[in-house]
Amino acid sequence: MNLADCYRLLGLRSGSSATEIKASYRRLAFQYHPDVNPGNRQAHDKFMELTEAYKFLLSVVTASGARQTSSQPPDADILYDPAVATKVTPKPPPVPNSPPLSPSDQKLKWNSYQQLQQLLKSRKFARAIALAEGLAQRFPQDMEVRQWQAIAYQRCGHQLVNEKQLDKARNYLKKALKTDPHNRSLWAEVERDFRRIEQIFR
Repeated sequence: MNLADCYRLLGLRSGSSATEIKASYRRLAFQYHPDVNPGNRQAHDKFMELTEAYKFLLSVVTASGARQTSSQPPDADILYDPAVATKVTPKPPPVPNSPPLSPSDQKLKWNSYQQLQQLLKSRKFARAIALAEGLAQRFPQDMEVRQWQAIAYQRCGHQLVNEKQLDKARNYLKKALKTDPHNRSLWAEVERDFRRIEQIFR
């Protein structure tokens, strides 16, 4: 995997900072994490590709002395090692341009993030959406929360397609795009779901 491929996989422009690399990886890793997509081999492979690209890019940016906004070492954020079947999910730092949060709000957000992952993993989509929408009301300017909300909508829509509840599926997929319209990876997933809907109608 070359440098250009790594930037492309993470949806970044060449020369992106360590902070931008981490933010993009967190967003995509949450979407493709094996715990959120149990039994989905494509999602697992995509997650492993993203993780490899993330580690490589971060090492290059750090080694080249590219601009970084943090002196802390590169973090794992959401890593999954199939060899030892363990995952590490330290607290993700805030996405750039999100307003700073108080310690109590940061704790609430992180606890909700962990709960959201569990709800998506167990396919409790109604509860996951309620949690994400509640967080979005509490933190309306937080771009990371909006990303989580959009992913919850998309995962619900995906499941509804599987259940042949196509009208409901369309509604949730549209809500996903409206909530996070600049997420290219999300657009690709939603487009795939819409193609499946078209195939069912044929």
